[in-house]
Amino acid sequence: MTTMLSLKGLRRTFNGGTVNEVRALQGIDLEVEEGSFVQLLGMNGSGKSTLLNAVAGSFFLDAGSIKLDGIDITRWPEHRRAALVGRVFQNPFSGTAPNLSIAENFALASRRGLGRGLGWALNRQLMEDLRARVASLRMGLEDRLDNAIGSLSGGQRQALTLLMATWRRPKLLLLDEHTAALDPKSADQVIQLTEEVIRRERLTVLMVTHSMSQAVNLGGRIVMLHKGQVAHDFSGAEKKRLRAEDLVDRFHEIRARELLDERAAELLRNCYV
Repeated sequence: MTTMLSLKGLRRTFNGGTVNEVRALQGIDLEVEEGSFVQLLGMNGSGKSTLLNAVAGSFFLDAGSIKLDGIDITRWPEHRRAALVGRVFQNPFSGTAPNLSIAENFALASRRGLGRGLGWALNRQLMEDLRARVASLRMGLEDRLDNAIGSLSGGQRQALTLLMATWRRPKLLLLDEHTAALDPKSADQVIQLTEEVIRRERLTVLMVTHSMSQAVNLGGRIVMLHKGQVAHDFSGAEKKRLRAEDLVDRFHEIRARELLDERAAELLRNCYV
C-alpha cells in the first residue's frame, strides 16, 4: 500500500515558558495509507484537533515533518495546502459564507487551492454538476440552490459542507467532529452520507470523534491519543473485534496509570522533603 500521509516527530507547544504552557503535540509519529479511514480518539486536551490543525497548516510545528502523497508540506501555509486537503469542522457554520447562496458557496469551493481571479462564475456546466451532486444528498436542496446557505439547518449545511470539501477530490479529508453539534437524527444522516462520499471517491480520511459507537463502526483503524502522544493504534482484526466498552476500558486504563504515576512522583518528592 502507498503511504498518503506521513507524520514524523510532530511537536507543538503553546504559550511556552508561561504558566499557561500547553504541550499539545509531543513527538507524534503516524503513517496513513492511501484510501485509509482513520479515526482519532482521545480525552479533551489529548491533541486530536491540534493534530488536524497541524496537518491543515493552521500553524507551523516546533519540530517534525509532514509529507502528503510524498510531498513535504511542513512549511506550506494553510492556503497552499487547501489544494490537497479538504476539511469539515464541528461547527456547521464554519467553512462556508452564510450570506451567499448554496450555488455561490460551491462556486468558491470549486476554486479551492487555485489562483484567485474572476473565473469562479456560475457557468452552465458547474450548475449541472452541482444540481446532480446536491440531489445525491436526498434532501431536496437541488431545487433551493439560490437560498442563502446560512438559512439551512445544521444537518443540511454540514451535508453540503462535506460535498464542498470533496468537490475537487482532496488527497486527504479532515473531519473534525463534524456531527458533534447535530441532533441524533441529523448526525446519523450526515454519517451515512460521509460513508457514501468516502467510498465513492476512495478518499483518505482522518476523522476526530468522541463517539465510541462511531469509532467501532466506522473506518478500519482507530488511533487513540493522550497528552499529545499516540497511546494505542488499533487496525485490522483487532479493530474489527473492538466494542465501545473496550475503548472505554482503555481510557480508564490510561487514566489509572496516570494517577499511579502522579502518586509515585508525589511520594518521590516527599522523600526529599
